[in-house]
Amino acid sequence: MAACHPIFAAMDLKEKIILIADDEPDILEIVSFNLQLEGYTVHTAKDGNEALEKAKQINPQLIILDIMMPFKNGVEVCKILRTLPKFKDTLIIFLTALSNEAMHIKGLDTGADDYVTKPISPKVLVSRVHALFRRTMHDNSGIITAGDITINASNYNVKVNGKDVVLAKKEFELLYLLAAKPGRVFLRNEILEQVWGNNVIVGDRTIDVHIRKIRQKLGVNCISTLKGVGYKFDYMTE
Repeated sequence: MAACHPIFAAMDLKEKIILIADDEPDILEIVSFNLQLEGYTVHTAKDGNEALEKAKQINPQLIILDIMMPFKNGVEVCKILRTLPKFKDTLIIFLTALSNEAMHIKGLDTGADDYVTKPISPKVLVSRVHALFRRTMHDNSGIITAGDITINASNYNVKVNGKDVVLAKKEFELLYLLAAKPGRVFLRNEILEQVWGNNVIVGDRTIDVHIRKIRQKLGVNCISTLKGVGYKFDYMTE
């Protein structure tokens, strides 16, 4: 078995169970192979009904769902799982060949944490899986460390390479929201609600301006834009 990247050595991957559901055997094989190399325990399903059945049997920590599957599509499976208490916090990634932004948004609204488009890059998918598991590993100190970036919620302090970076209050709150859940795609309406609140009227342009300022001040590429969808924190180190 291949050695795990040192960043993930403390995650105890042998206890992480992943369920992959896709009706294409080749995808099941290559995704399973690459995740198993990283030390994950992998189970597979070939359609939506089997995915639901196996999820209930094995209680995976993460589920990878193809959107276009027989019997029940990935969005339907995700929606059903999110109604069950034990799957409330289960990580879910969609696999999709669709370029339709509306379907991506619908999937994220249903409760998925991220999506990966086909054709699949195993390296990208494994990185997304690592990022989602890493997001659940933060302690309660209010301090997030990602490579050269340190974010401290207790004093609104941000450091890059040990040097202080001064962010405005809303810039900090937006950065912390994204960084606390690396790899998780935040829709624009989620960002507006959680950073500005329901009682403040701001537009999408406000988010774009704040993201641009954060990127400029940090000087590192750590926030990705998913056009027409939202933003995510995906700063990775080698």
